[in-house]
Amino acid sequence: MSKNRYPLKLPASIKAAAARLAKEDGVFLNQWIASAVAQKIGAVETAAEFLKKRAGNAKWKAMSFPRAG
Repeated sequence: MSKNRYPLKLPASIKAAAARLAKEDGVFLNQWIASAVAQKIGAVETAAEFLKKRAGNAKWKAMSFPRAG
């Protein structure tokens, strides 16, 4: 795995919470943040793939929506 440096600017409150959680997990802050980012990427990509499969070949014009009011 190649590692790149990325200076990350976080609000103090978010950094403090991340540092506290990293300490509770027994890992370095950098490792904890990298893991959190990886989890978010996985969740977003999984959701995007799910929605893409769910949409399939749907045709918006063929769908009927109830009228408001």
